[in-house]
Amino acid sequence: MIQKTILAVLVTLFSYTAFATPTKIMVRAKAKDAKFIGNSIGGAYIIIRNQLTGEILSQGKTSGGTGNTTLIMKTPRKRNVRITDDKTSGFLAELDISEPVFVTIEVFAPVNKKQATVNASTALWIIPGKDILGDGIVIEIPGFVVDILTPRTHQFISLKALDKKSIAVQSNIVMMCGCTISDGGLWDANQIEVKGILKKDGAKIEEIDLIVNSPNLFEGTINIDTTGSYELVVYAYHPATGNTGVNKVNYIITP
Repeated sequence: MIQKTILAVLVTLFSYTAFATPTKIMVRAKAKDAKFIGNSIGGAYIIIRNQLTGEILSQGKTSGGTGNTTLIMKTPRKRNVRITDDKTSGFLAELDISEPVFVTIEVFAPVNKKQATVNASTALWIIPGKDILGDGIVIEIPGFVVDILTPRTHQFISLKALDKKSIAVQSNIVMMCGCTISDGGLWDANQIEVKGILKKDGAKIEEIDLIVNSPNLFEGTINIDTTGSYELVVYAYHPATGNTGVNKVNYIITP
């Protein structure tokens, strides 16, 4: 009986491996209105699942560069003309499948910036032996990466020591691919609304504009005249594309 069971398992495995066909799928994550998410910002994490069973067929992180700026951002798109090359960031999955499989492709990007990570997905049929290469499957990732630099998380600031009873706000803001936002640049800081919202005890008490001072660095000043626990929310918003990004920090003003 045991021998028959082992034989049946071996026959099943042989049948599967005999007919399973390696199928290559290139998956890329592209920042909305920008370039591809690659090594320079930590990459995007890709998970390919059998949609029916939930089985993970392949997973891994994109690797490579953000791509050719001129080709991606400045060249009019033509049908069936690639915007990537062999150095452009992507994740190459190889699936061993014996029949068409309907899959879900999930992308978490940029994976190393948790406050900004977007989860995007798509679904499609994968057919044995029918590779999807070249640009591959490109999933768009909207948003900005917003990092508040000052004040720092849970920083204690003495009200008595404050100059003019105000504190500086600094925030580093980049595209989701890490691309630079600057005064008059390709990603023009002047077209992006960046504001800081100050809260105390959950209530909004002040709103300020943050102005670009150097590439990616936005600055402003908030007035402080009372001790207590504060929360600062910084957001970025681009009306033309709908890209948004937010970060929050809490700090304490002491006597």
